[in-house]
Amino acid sequence: MVSKKKFMTTLATSVALASIGFTTVGQVVPQMGAQVQTAQAATSAINDFITNNNITPVSITNEEGTFSYWTPYENGVGKPEGVVIHETATPGASARNEATYFNREWPNMYSYVHAFVDANEILNIKNTDYAVWGAGPTANAKFVQVELCEVSTTYSFARSVANQAYYTASKLVQYNLPFTPGVTVMSHYDVSKKWGETTHTDPVGYFAKWGYSMDQFYDLVGKYYNQLKGNTNSGNTNNGVNNGGGTANSNVITVNNTQGSYVPLVAFQSDGTTKKITNRALANNTPWYTDQTKTYQGLTYRRVATNEWVDQGYVTK
Repeated sequence: MVSKKKFMTTLATSVALASIGFTTVGQVVPQMGAQVQTAQAATSAINDFITNNNITPVSITNEEGTFSYWTPYENGVGKPEGVVIHETATPGASARNEATYFNREWPNMYSYVHAFVDANEILNIKNTDYAVWGAGPTANAKFVQVELCEVSTTYSFARSVANQAYYTASKLVQYNLPFTPGVTVMSHYDVSKKWGETTHTDPVGYFAKWGYSMDQFYDLVGKYYNQLKGNTNSGNTNNGVNNGGGTANSNVITVNNTQGSYVPLVAFQSDGTTKKITNRALANNTPWYTDQTKTYQGLTYRRVATNEWVDQGYVTK
């Protein structure tokens, strides 16, 4: 949250998405043509609502705003380390309303962010190759920063949070960053706790009003991140968002269980052992993006989500 607040005055130095499906044990969610999916099943009523209503994010609109500072991140131009998630604390104001306000008032309130997101628009108003003033000097020098607009209906919240998660995932992919919750994607609350340069706690309180949390938001980011990793190539257009097709990713696997109707998943626990995930699984003959492997008791597992792994024995190609 940075709206109408005076702080953070210094710096330390459309892909079109197909619906993303998953299988809940005992219930098969129809696949809608997604080329690469993720095991990150919806873990909240909002995420379920997004899936069940086939809500897909809008494309990113890029417009250069009035912020006149072109400050490199601490690692250099075009080298952010992740994305900070804010919310505006101005109920009913659209992304366009907020952008207009910030473009006019930033010299007076000493705040600016890269983008605003609402239920209908993802509006990027500052080239994300350069830093802005949104979350204190340390975070400003490290992160892309995006504000979620406050809405009043469940449908609008679901659409807006889907847009916010997609924008976040697209920036991670654009800058070849891993998706690491709490590290490459942080709430403003996380930033306040870690560096102590601000006292803001957004978007935690706003999310809570909708029975939502950052962990559930991470699930949604993970879905879009994995799909984008599977469907985009290294060429960037439109300020880093590839609007065309892409080449197949070498880390995409296809899974199938010849002895059952779905492919089971496990989670690795803190002691290194595995625990079967009982409430979700992968649909047979579906492709998934994978980025890590682990071995346990002679079996190799491929990671398909934050802590969801599939036995290599189910991988067909």
